[in-house]
This record gives sequence, structure tokens and C-alpha cells, in this order.
Amino acid sequence: MRAVALTQHLPISDPNALLDVELPTPEIGPHDLLVRVHAVSVNPVDTKVRRPKPGVGVLPAPRVLGWDAAGRVEAVGEKVSRFSVGDEVYYAGSITRPGSNSELHAVDERIVGHKPRTLDFAESAALPLTALTAWEALFDRLSIRAGGERSQSLLIIGGAGGVGSLAIQLGRYAGLKVVATASRKETQAFCSELGADAVIDHRLPLPEQLRSAGFADVNMILNTADTAAYWDACCEIIAPLGGICSIVETDKPLNLAPLMRKSARFSWELMFTRSIFGVELEMQGQILDKVGELIDQKVLRTTLTARRSPISAATLREAHTLLESGQAIGKVVIEGWPE
Repeated sequence: MRAVALTQHLPISDPNALLDVELPTPEIGPHDLLVRVHAVSVNPVDTKVRRPKPGVGVLPAPRVLGWDAAGRVEAVGEKVSRFSVGDEVYYAGSITRPGSNSELHAVDERIVGHKPRTLDFAESAALPLTALTAWEALFDRLSIRAGGERSQSLLIIGGAGGVGSLAIQLGRYAGLKVVATASRKETQAFCSELGADAVIDHRLPLPEQLRSAGFADVNMILNTADTAAYWDACCEIIAPLGGICSIVETDKPLNLAPLMRKSARFSWELMFTRSIFGVELEMQGQILDKVGELIDQKVLRTTLTARRSPISAATLREAHTLLESGQAIGKVVIEGWPE
């Protein structure tokens, strides 16, 4: 089968950073689906895994990236119960297994959702990783409950990115007043279009801008941009009994002491935790099914902003380049295989 893989960790400017390869069809386990991939999207994790690694040379075998896909089920394992051959699905997969940038992909059914009926494959492929991350951050880590009366507030640092653009919509769905940050006119407009009540610039001091927007503090903060860079500001603006969640790792120590007086909490969110440790796998399939329902009910919308084709090393290198430039808005999706 055709696939796009890396054989060594290189900067994206190197034409060998991603290569078109031929690989055997993956074997499936008892809980696996074999999916014919129709569309994939690119996330920061793809670029992070691909980048140069000091001391790491040529890999012993090609590594396939890709942690967002939509396609059709070709075969099912003996213990599969939620899907049948021919079903249309979407999912983010597991970082511990080969990625989805391949014609055929094996994935555990428990972390797979039924593709939204009202979206095509490309529109669906834009959603899984970011929808799961935003959902888990808001509803699991920050314990937000849907159906509020907009009495509480949520600040999303990095509102125009993949996770931020889903978090804006989910925050509105949960009944929160949503403030998003964005630094360019086009990204600010994108956040407003998605439903943010206010948009401020993360290049400027956050506390003053929040006060100007009518917020003395905020009950919840989701940081999708830079944990350490915004830590002091987050500690200042978080409300008593509030919560901060970040999806961005840091090698700098975080001073939790300012949170004690406010009895505020901090948590990490990593979408891959469940698949890495094999815990509560079925929760991700359930979340994706719920997101699909909300999409079909027009409560949520896809965050696809750019389509590329075909699925190839050259096209994926272009997508990686755009993502690393910091100029991407929403999600870039690559669809279809070369004729």
C-alpha cells in the first residue's frame, strides 16, 4: 500500500523530510478496524515528531505520521462490536502505533467515532484530535458542565488554532462567556465568527485587555499556545476556585504557589493519554460520536480552512511548512490519493 513516512528526522525544508513509500497492509488485532483512508489533517504533533532529534540517525524502519483521519472500514477484528465493513469513520488514532498517512490504517475501534453524516471525509478529518483535546480539557480536566446560563467565563489562549477553534464552540455549547486570544485581523475575525464573545491580543498584556472587555477575571483558562510564557498572567487573572488547563508541555518550572490562595487548580491535557496507557479507551469513541451528533445538529462546525490534494509526501511537506510558519488558521486537510 502507499504511505508517506519519514526515515530520518529532518527539517521540513529538506526534500527527504517526508517520503512516498510502499508498505505492507497492516495486520489488525481483535479490537481493530482496517480503514481505507480518504482524508487526513496535520497537527503540531506531526511536526514535533518529524523534527530533527539530536543523536538520532536513520530510523530502522519508515515511520508513518498522521493523527487525524476519515475513511471507510474495510475489515474488522474478531472482537469489534461497534462497526461493520463499509461504515464511514473518523478518529485521531494512537501515537504508540503507525499513523494514518497511509492508504490502509489499523486503529482500535474504541477510539473511533462514526463520521458526521453532514460532512464529507475532508471536513471530518479536520476534527478528531482537536475535538478530543478541547472536549477533554473543558469537560474532563476543568469539569465544565454543559447547559449553564453564561454566568461563568472561559479564556482560550490561542483561539484560532485547531484546538482553540473547537474550544470556542464547545465553550459556547457549555453556556460559558468565551474570550479568545488572536494576534492578526484574520484570526481575530475567525474567533468572532466561531462565537467568541470577545477577542484580545495575546501579544499584549492580558489582564488589562480583559478588564477593558468587561472581565475582572475568568473562571477557566485553556492555554493552547505557551504554558510558561503566559503562566504569570494566568495566575493573576484566574478567578477564585477557578481552573487552568494547558496542552503545551514546558521544560520550565511552574510556580503553583499563586494558585493556593485562590484554591485554583492546574491540570495538563494530552489527548493521547488514554491510548498510551490503555485506560478508558471507549471514552474517546463516545466523545467523537457526541461531537458528530453536535455537528449534524449544527451546534458545532468543522474547522477546516484549507484543502490540499493528493495525499503525498510533497503535499504533506507543504502542510507541515504552513503549520510551522505559525500562519495557519483552523485546520489544513489533505484528501485523496494520487491516481
